[in-house]
Amino acid sequence: MTDECPEQQPGDPGAGPVARRLKVLIARDELAREVQRLAQEITRDYHGKNPLIIGILKGSFVFLADLIRLLDFPVEIDLVRLSSYGSATVSSGKVKMVHGLETSVRDRHVIIVDDIVDTGLSLSHFATYIKRRRPTSVKTCTLLDKPSRRQVKINVDYVGIAIPDKFVVGYGIDCNEAYRNLCDICVVEE
Repeated sequence: MTDECPEQQPGDPGAGPVARRLKVLIARDELAREVQRLAQEITRDYHGKNPLIIGILKGSFVFLADLIRLLDFPVEIDLVRLSSYGSATVSSGKVKMVHGLETSVRDRHVIIVDDIVDTGLSLSHFATYIKRRRPTSVKTCTLLDKPSRRQVKINVDYVGIAIPDKFVVGYGIDCNEAYRNLCDICVVEE
């Protein structure tokens, strides 16, 4: 395995107006180990509780799919879409719900799954939204954590890997809708 992700050239689908150089930050085998560890922790805590797992789109879809396949109990899934980035590489600080819940959370154990906690604004906003709907419990799970960027205090219950303050793509995470299909987490180098 090489230490660099494939480089997209101008004109490639999703490359945007400027080609970006990518460098592997977290390789796929390390990602697989972290997802396995998180699934074991969640299985231990929720076996027999029939939780509702809510994935925050679009970035969490790869992580969510891998995670739920490793859970040792039946799960129910719902998906929401939040937006705070638009086409920028830095959060706007304003969170909007683009697509909401289709399942009631009342009297349910809820696990919110996100790809990355950066400022904490999106996850905090959504967790508050869920708590107002009277679930039995709410816990959060993220694959990646950037604690140096936190703008709000938020407790994440299941945390994968802490990363530095770099813009990352791959494993479902995008840059202007490109790079979601990369198997590794890569740093975008302008």
